[in-house]
Amino acid sequence: MAVIKTNAEDTKMLARLLRAEAEGEGELGMLMVGNVGVNRIRGNCLDFKNIRSIPDMVYQSPGGYEAVQKSYFYQKARESEIRLAKRVINGERQHPASNALWFYRPTGGCPATWWDQANSGRYKAHCFFVPQAGECPAVF
Repeated sequence: MAVIKTNAEDTKMLARLLRAEAEGEGELGMLMVGNVGVNRIRGNCLDFKNIRSIPDMVYQSPGGYEAVQKSYFYQKARESEIRLAKRVINGERQHPASNALWFYRPTGGCPATWWDQANSGRYKAHCFFVPQAGECPAVF
């Protein structure tokens, strides 16, 4: 059962985002990027108020994704990433991105906080950050 509203084109857009943001992190890393995106849509809190769809989330400015500025994002979605996108749309969550609203790739270690948000962990090159449950209950 989908946890966000979507259609085939939006699912392909999310698949392209997963690939462009985290292909080098493998399937698990792409699922985690998807978790962050779905959480931003579900959350309706903090920097993500009124983000109600995949296009809203992908193209949010400021606060969206760097990948949309690169041609790689605009390549056709592949079936493998479409399957991953469907998994996160259906609510599959992967720690440390389960409740995360942010991630980034630091040059060194992950800081304990980033923009006052707690580090929930690292997967390969990406660090993930979560809001406090009281600030954003819909992602918990």
